[in-house]
Amino acid sequence: MPSTCPIPSDRREEMLEALKALSTFFVENSLRTRRNLRGDIERRSLAINEEFVHIFKQVKEELESINEDVQAMSSCCEDMSSRLKAAKEQTQDLIVKTTKLQAENQRLEMKAQVADAFIAKFQLTPDEMNLLRGTKDEPITEDFFKALGRVKQIHDDVKILLRTNQQRAGLEIMEQMALLQETSYERLYRWTQNECRTLTQESCDISPVLTQAMEALKDRPVLYKYTLDEFGTARRSAVVRGFIDALTRGGLGGTPRPIEMHSHDPLRYIGDMLAWLHQATASEKEHLEAMLKLVTVEGVEENIQEVVGHITEGVCRPLKVRIEQVIVAEPGAVLLYKISNLLKFYHHTISGIVGNSAATLLTTVEEMHLLSKKIFFNSLSLHASKLMDKVELPPPDLGPSSALNQTLNLLREVLASHDSSVVPLDARQADFVQVLSCVLDPLLQMCTMSASNLGTADMATFMVNSLYMMRTTLALFEFTDKRLEMLQFQIEAHLDTLINEQASYVLTRAGLSYIYNSVQQHKPEQGPLSSLPNMDSVSLKVAMAQFDRYLSAPDSLLMAQLNFLLSATVKEQIIKQSTELVCRAYSELYAAVMDPSNAYKDPETILHRSPHQVQALLS
Repeated sequence: MPSTCPIPSDRREEMLEALKALSTFFVENSLRTRRNLRGDIERRSLAINEEFVHIFKQVKEELESINEDVQAMSSCCEDMSSRLKAAKEQTQDLIVKTTKLQAENQRLEMKAQVADAFIAKFQLTPDEMNLLRGTKDEPITEDFFKALGRVKQIHDDVKILLRTNQQRAGLEIMEQMALLQETSYERLYRWTQNECRTLTQESCDISPVLTQAMEALKDRPVLYKYTLDEFGTARRSAVVRGFIDALTRGGLGGTPRPIEMHSHDPLRYIGDMLAWLHQATASEKEHLEAMLKLVTVEGVEENIQEVVGHITEGVCRPLKVRIEQVIVAEPGAVLLYKISNLLKFYHHTISGIVGNSAATLLTTVEEMHLLSKKIFFNSLSLHASKLMDKVELPPPDLGPSSALNQTLNLLREVLASHDSSVVPLDARQADFVQVLSCVLDPLLQMCTMSASNLGTADMATFMVNSLYMMRTTLALFEFTDKRLEMLQFQIEAHLDTLINEQASYVLTRAGLSYIYNSVQQHKPEQGPLSSLPNMDSVSLKVAMAQFDRYLSAPDSLLMAQLNFLLSATVKEQIIKQSTELVCRAYSELYAAVMDPSNAYKDPETILHRSPHQVQALLS
């Protein structure tokens, strides 16, 4: 067997490729085709070579054409390069100048930006200038305050320039802004002044622009003060006119009715006037607070109080004249006292709203209060003097006199109106003390003089009744504790008199008066008690028989004066304590009779009742 050697891989691939190429045209495996295979391959190779030659000939022609073009381009570039070189040599100065101009342009642009920024920061726009300068009749708007704020900002910012090398520019801008500020404030002041002059209606609407104007004017204290004065003058005339209209014309359509129509009722007349002024004062303060609500400087509250005082000053004269007419007419002590309290209340109320700013108004109200109070106390003093001029005799029933009843009714009405008043507590207490002194002291003196010619029991009864009426009247009211205590002491003093009189009356009517006095006055050196006149056993038995009749009916021995007492409690107290005195007298008598030194035989037959038995019968 012939030997075989392996075919390398690269050769194998080549062989495969050759076989693939051969398969494209060697389609019939025959003897003829095998014999002509070489020739076919050579012819095919020749054809391929000829095709390559043809193609490369075209490529050669194209490359020659390109070469010609490249040569032409090279010649052109050399020409252009030479021209550019020549042009560069010719334009070198222009390029240098252009570069310089470009650099200069950049510097100018930067300067322009700086200038624009400087102008934007330290200058106003034409529109802002027009807003600030404006015409006389042109209204102020919120844009005006924005422009004014811009001027203030520039004026503050320009101080930065004064700390740099731009002091001249800074001074010029500062001067310009200062002049513009003065012009703006002058225009703002004129406008605000005109606005304030229009606020003369009873209803006052404060616009937001006016509020902003006052906030801006606070930087100019003089203009700010003048504006407040103008507002105060306008509102003063409005308040005076409103007050006169309320007095004479009333409200729209006649509701409410004119205050003057109630002049026949002094308390309502004065009350309506003061109520109107109280409301007007509060309203004017609210108007000022609304106008100055944006002002933050110190002293705003003082400004408000000062202007309110100026506004309300105009109504003082017509108010004072009308109240004086009512007071001087002396409508009566009670009504005068109510008017006095009413004036005091409104003085306290108005001062609580506006402090002491409305000095003139408050002074007027205080003067009228003092006048009404003075005439009131004059009226009381006159009433008291009349009591002393004609002192009445006590009535037959020893009750309070008609003058006392009338005076107590007057006092009761005064104190009732005092209790219902809204005056501060300390002022009410001071008035109370003065009223009581003015009325009670003359009453007590009158009662004492009236009872001076009566007997002891009658005088004590009359005084107890009179003092009891006074105490009953005062007990209904506050601040009377000291007076009630004083009256109680006086009542008790007169009660002691009545208790002693009742006890003496019983002892006398029961036959023990002489015996009791003898027992009290007896001394040992006089000998036995039984040896004294009318103190023997028989006399004592007769007296005891009479005393027994009293014990069987104690109510039969009551003084007639006790039935005149107004207080049943007082009457019972007198009976009780006088009975105690009778029992005590009987106890002393019993002890004396039972004492062996007084030489009574069989004392138990004389006094057959012990003190305890007597006390039990009388209790």
